[in-house]
Amino acid sequence: MIEKIKRFIKEVRIVPDDLEGIQKTHQQDSLVFFVVLVITTTASFFFSEMLENPDLNIAMFYLLGNFIVARYTAGYAFGFVFAFISMIFVNFFFTYPYNTLTFSLEGYALSFFAMFTISMVTSFMTTSMKRQAKILAEQEKELMEAQKEKMRANLLRAVSHDIRTPLTGIIGNSESYLEMEKELADSEKRAIVQNIENDANWLLNMVENLLTVTRIDNETARVAKTLEDMGDVVSSAVVRFKKRFPDAELKVKIPDEPIFLMMDPMLIEQVIINILQNAYFHAKSLKPIELKVVDESDSVVVAIKDYGIGIERSRLETIFDGNGSYKEERESDGYKGMGIGLSICKTIVTAHGGKLTADNHGSGSVFNFSLPKETEE
Repeated sequence: MIEKIKRFIKEVRIVPDDLEGIQKTHQQDSLVFFVVLVITTTASFFFSEMLENPDLNIAMFYLLGNFIVARYTAGYAFGFVFAFISMIFVNFFFTYPYNTLTFSLEGYALSFFAMFTISMVTSFMTTSMKRQAKILAEQEKELMEAQKEKMRANLLRAVSHDIRTPLTGIIGNSESYLEMEKELADSEKRAIVQNIENDANWLLNMVENLLTVTRIDNETARVAKTLEDMGDVVSSAVVRFKKRFPDAELKVKIPDEPIFLMMDPMLIEQVIINILQNAYFHAKSLKPIELKVVDESDSVVVAIKDYGIGIERSRLETIFDGNGSYKEERESDGYKGMGIGLSICKTIVTAHGGKLTADNHGSGSVFNFSLPKETEE
């Protein structure tokens, strides 16, 4: 029987299921009950002296106190007890004959019952709303956990594919060089070494992406933010990108006025670099890649546009899932699956409370990510 009661209490989540938690909750609820009762009664005495007909005001005070007790205590008990004591106090202190508990006055029994019913309904509705809010919060937490698990699975799948491709290239080129060193011309040797360097740089980029994810809190899926100038972050990302890919052509447009946002600058730089690198390798852009920062009313939008092959319509919904990007069947450079980079971009932007989208603009593709404007805490 006791086990059934414990299970019922746990299921309806009236109080914590550990003894220490129960005692702490009961003490807090008792304190709330006592403080609200004292304040409500004191205010009622004050208004009874100030007003000629304070009955309605006093009743409203106790109804408000009942609402507060029901809102900030666990379960129904304290709200019900407060409702009952309220009616007793109204009868004893504020109804003629004063300082006497009586129900003999004409119509008072009905008034007492009506007020007590209102107090009980208020307590019940408030407690039910609080319980529903708790259930919704738990469901939201479970949904977040499911999304995090899906993200981990997508990242793992992408990593297993993306790491294997450059490693295979490094091993193949190394074996060719060792087995055919004497037969190869200097230009062929240089080409093999160049391929090994490219594959090694590709691996380094993926390791940087994976290390980036560790900066995101696993419990809250949030990041540590500081107030940063968006222009400085974009400039730093462009410098890093050009240093790695000096042949890449870029057009950058940043507002003249500084734009300060709460962000993790290293993570946002990684987002910009990943999208630029994605466009550089996969878009086959015929014109310079454009990067534009737009200052909007409640957010700042960074748009990265290329003029290449675009994105298949069927892949727009899943392009951030970690399964590659652009038209993979057209790719012949050996670097399939920048999807891990785009998946990490999505994770970073979401952790900042922003939004990342991809679309076609007729002559290529465009990636937009927004960061909300918020004040420094």
